[in-house]
Amino acid sequence: MISAGDFRNGVTVEIDGNVCQIVEFQHVKPGKGAAFVRTKYKNIITGSVLEKSFRPTEKFPTARIERVDMQYLYNDGGLYYFMNVETFDQIGLTEDQVGDSLKFVKENEMVKICSHNGNVFAIEPPLFVELVVTETEPGFAGNTAQGATKPAIVETGAQVMVPLFVNQGDKLKIDTRTGEYLSRV
Repeated sequence: MISAGDFRNGVTVEIDGNVCQIVEFQHVKPGKGAAFVRTKYKNIITGSVLEKSFRPTEKFPTARIERVDMQYLYNDGGLYYFMNVETFDQIGLTEDQVGDSLKFVKENEMVKICSHNGNVFAIEPPLFVELVVTETEPGFAGNTAQGATKPAIVETGAQVMVPLFVNQGDKLKIDTRTGEYLSRV
């Protein structure tokens, strides 16, 4: 159990039966009345962000989030298969559980599977990936006055906006959090 007075950024607790992570907190001591803790927290499963105030003595159970490194194996229709490289256990997740978190992940790459009480709620891809451009328009000289960009399709099927000098077959470094082009490799 953790009291609201001990909240810190990144702490994961159960609030009203939901697994939530503290995004911001502020201890407020008004001149008149009792102190309180103003918090902004994110429901980890739904992704919604809520603001609420608590008394510093209110207690909440801490939520244990397990992050396991697993290898993405393959997609078989509606299921995505992952393997724990230490125990060789395999799990299959549905498209709803995966969402769009694998749009920059190739087969056999490592991801982090996040779960609470055995229920998977998120997949964290690596922060940066290197992917080959499979399809893009050719860039024309003289089109670069204001750092213009063009769409490119990478080998996982995701679309990325790239500078005009990037050509088909180039290997790119991409930030998976934002989906932005970083550099050529």
